[in-house]
Amino acid sequence: MVFIKTRPETVIPSVMIIFRYIAIQVLIGLIIATAVLLPLFSFFDLLDQLDDVGKGTYRTIDAFMYTTMLLPRRFIQIAPFIALLGTVAALGALAVNSELIAMRTAGISPVQISLAPLAVGIALIVFIAGLEQFVAPQLQQKAISNRAAALNQTAELGRGLGIWTRNEQNILRIGQMLHAKRAADIEILHLDNTGFLSAHIHAQSADIRNNDAWILRQVIVRKFTEKGILLTRAEALSWRSFLNPEDIATLTKPPESLSPFELVRHVDFLRSTGQDADSYALALWRKAGSALLTIAMLMLSILFIFGSIRSGLANKLVFSALIGVAVYLLDQIIANAGLLLRLDPAFVALAPSIVLILLAIFLLRRVF
Repeated sequence: MVFIKTRPETVIPSVMIIFRYIAIQVLIGLIIATAVLLPLFSFFDLLDQLDDVGKGTYRTIDAFMYTTMLLPRRFIQIAPFIALLGTVAALGALAVNSELIAMRTAGISPVQISLAPLAVGIALIVFIAGLEQFVAPQLQQKAISNRAAALNQTAELGRGLGIWTRNEQNILRIGQMLHAKRAADIEILHLDNTGFLSAHIHAQSADIRNNDAWILRQVIVRKFTEKGILLTRAEALSWRSFLNPEDIATLTKPPESLSPFELVRHVDFLRSTGQDADSYALALWRKAGSALLTIAMLMLSILFIFGSIRSGLANKLVFSALIGVAVYLLDQIIANAGLLLRLDPAFVALAPSIVLILLAIFLLRRVF
């Protein structure tokens, strides 16, 4: 009997060639999945915007521009499902062409095969992190601002509610943010050191300066003293705001449109002033949860391929699409329920992804 020794230095390059080949196939699968899913979701966004064409100065070109500027945000939102479908399509094609069987026969283990899509997934997460911090928030906020200007809308937290915020001794309500330098319908409630209301200021408008000084216009001041209420009026009054321009800009933006750094800063501000920060904290933790969900979807896609080699590629794609839709809906339901029940935002955002990762690890260990 003749024994043939294989030199280790010749095996490692072969594994790396296969690793790169699988990674390239997975990357192509992700690009194809993006080309299918992103236009589909953007088409729904466009349909929604076309309903507003003709209102104010909002035109069809504005609807297309709004949808285009939202593309990075939509890509980030559907990235876990792009990872799922793209990886299933890539590995499924390799399985259908018997390439995975050939790799297994050559001594490449399923774990080694799985490392390639996971590496691509990590690169995808890094790319998404860059979009989330430097591209998507700026474009989304610009899109929202342009749309509001064209529709003659203002930034409000709710109809008739305005924007509310506070610090230790002041409660501020901004009825309307006309633009970054001007607000309308201003109310300021000043509290004394014991927490009782000492003064109420109402202004029809305010000019917002860069040095945090506000010039209130058409002002009515009510001071509450032991002798009664002292009322005075003024055409203009200077007031030193506890909000800087960045705080004001943040208050007028939806939580999901803020970058991670903006969310961290704003959550700290809200909590330091005793305000409810759950919605902003949840938006922050969901950004981290999205990265974990992407890893979970990649692991599930590997499970679909190695756990059902005999089923056709079309069946795998349909099944993975159903799983993706179910996970997306469940994630939305859990997030909304968490806000209503006032659960811990980190738990609400991360728990579903962690459960899926643990489930995928358990099932993969049984398959491998």
